[in-house]
Amino acid sequence: MTAAAGAHGMRQTWTWVLATSTLLVACGQKAPEPAPERAVRTQVLKVAQAGQTLEFAAEVRARSESRLAFRVPGKVLSRSVGLGDSVKKGQVLMRLDPQDLKLAADAAQAALTAAKANRDQQAADMKRFRELREQGFISGAELERRASALQAAQSQFEQARAQAQAQRNQSQYATLEADVAGVITSVDADPGTVVGAGTPVLRLAQKGPRDVVFQVPEHQVQPLRQLAQAPGALAVRMWGQTEPIPAKLRELAEAADPVTRTFLAKVDIGSEAPVKLGQTATVLFTSPKQTGVVKLPMAALFETKGQTQVWVLEPASMTVRTQVIQVAGADGNEVVVGSGLSPTQEVVIAGVHTLSPGQKVRRYGAPAGKP
Repeated sequence: MTAAAGAHGMRQTWTWVLATSTLLVACGQKAPEPAPERAVRTQVLKVAQAGQTLEFAAEVRARSESRLAFRVPGKVLSRSVGLGDSVKKGQVLMRLDPQDLKLAADAAQAALTAAKANRDQQAADMKRFRELREQGFISGAELERRASALQAAQSQFEQARAQAQAQRNQSQYATLEADVAGVITSVDADPGTVVGAGTPVLRLAQKGPRDVVFQVPEHQVQPLRQLAQAPGALAVRMWGQTEPIPAKLRELAEAADPVTRTFLAKVDIGSEAPVKLGQTATVLFTSPKQTGVVKLPMAALFETKGQTQVWVLEPASMTVRTQVIQVAGADGNEVVVGSGLSPTQEVVIAGVHTLSPGQKVRRYGAPAGKP
C-alpha cells in the first residue's frame, strides 16, 4: 500500500466517525417541552362604584396652649396647681423665693431717695445763686454752671425713679399668674427647682374651641386638601362612642415631619362637643362616590419598564396576554382603572409573576386539561 492510499483510507475513517458522532448527538437531543399549564385565579370585570372612608388615629387638643414661664430667675418656692387642674384668669399658679428681688428693690428705693435729696439740694442752691446773680455777687458763668448741676441732678433722680419702678416690677414677677382661664396640661418645675428667666414651668391649655389633631400620609394630602370642604366629608368619632361628630378641616401642614414623613392636620369640632383634652379619637374622611368604574385587586397589577400592566385571559385559547392600564386611584385594597380595560374582560388576579405571554392556563379549581 502506498502512502497516498493510506492517507485516503484514514480520511474516510475520520469522516465515518464524525458522521456517526453527529448522528448520535442529534438522536440524543429532545424537543423543548411546552410551558406547563398553570392554574390562575381570574376575575371578570364589572361596572362598580368607587368611594371609601379613610380612618386616621387622632387626639383632642386645645386650640391654643401657653407655655408659662417666670420673667425673672429664681428658686421655685411653691406651686399651687397640679396636672389637670382647671384655673381661672388671675389665679396664682407658682411663686419664686422673693428675698433677692426684695433686696434689689430696697436698694433701688434707697438710690431714689438719695437722688431726690441731691436734686432738692441743687434746686435750693440754684434759687440762692439766682438771687446772688441779681445782686451782682456772682457771674453769669457761675449761674450757668449751677443750672447744669441742677439739670444733672434732675436726670439722676428720674433715672433712679425708673430703676426703682423696674425693681418693684421684678418683685411682682416672682408670682406667676394665669393670664387666661384653662387647664394645666404639663408641669415642668417643682418647689426647690432653680429656673432661669423664660424657662417654661407650666403649660396651660386655654379654655375654648378644641381641635382634633392627626397625621396624614403623603399620598393622602392632596385628596384631603381638595375634598375636605365638601359637606359630610369629615367627621370625628370619639373613643367608646358610636355617633360621629361633624368636623371641618382647619389646618393642614405644608411641610412633612422630618421623622415620620407625614403631614400634621387639625380639624375643628367647636367648643360645644363633649370631649376632654388628650382623648383618643378617629377622624373619618369619606371621599365622594364614583359610579361606572372598573376596579381590580392590587395583586393583579405588576410593573414592566415603568408601565402598569395586567394579564388578560383569552377564553377561546385559554392563554394570557399583557395589557397596559392607567390607574385612576385607590379604593381600599383595590385600584380604580382609568383606561386599558373594559367590563366583561377576564383578568388574572393571582399568580401574575409566574406567567409569560401566550402561556396556556386553566382557571383555579378546574381539572387539568379543562378551562
